[in-house]
Amino acid sequence: MGKRKTQPVLVESSQIEAAILLIRGQKVMLAADLAELYGVPVKTLNQAVKRNSSRFPPDFMFQLTWDEVASMPSHFARSGGAAKRSRSQIVTLKQGRNVKFRPYAFTEQGVAMLSSVLRSPRAIQMNVEIMRVFVRMRQILGAHADLAAKLQDLEKKYDAQFSAVFDAIRQLMTPPAVSRRKIGFLR
Repeated sequence: MGKRKTQPVLVESSQIEAAILLIRGQKVMLAADLAELYGVPVKTLNQAVKRNSSRFPPDFMFQLTWDEVASMPSHFARSGGAAKRSRSQIVTLKQGRNVKFRPYAFTEQGVAMLSSVLRSPRAIQMNVEIMRVFVRMRQILGAHADLAAKLQDLEKKYDAQFSAVFDAIRQLMTPPAVSRRKIGFLR
């Protein structure tokens, strides 16, 4: 057999990492972000998922609640009340990223299952890249957990003279809080 031709990466892994969100204690990707990465309309992705609904149990995919949508203003901008009156999940607005319908969120297993539903070459290549990012994130979190456990063991062994050092290390390990700019008039 000849060598397989490798295709260039279509997006940076940082773009994929930015699309992975923590919702309901799970790392997920939203249908709109996946559709953008796969190069298909959200409507097409949602229709493919609905045609193959038996492949997407609740631990693979779930629909966000309106409260979850409202808590992510950076991802969505919803116009007052109109969103709740809409019926179809697959209709999208052209201007901005206003959400008329509750979006779907896919877990890592759900994203993997999408590869059997969307079969375009770009979708397959993007799916491979997304899986690599999920694996890399899991490895980083595993290393972080190991470091936290080792730090706890050291703290037990040594007395109070090192408590300031341990506190400083813990501060370095915690991710910085994301400050959100308030919207509206300032008083």
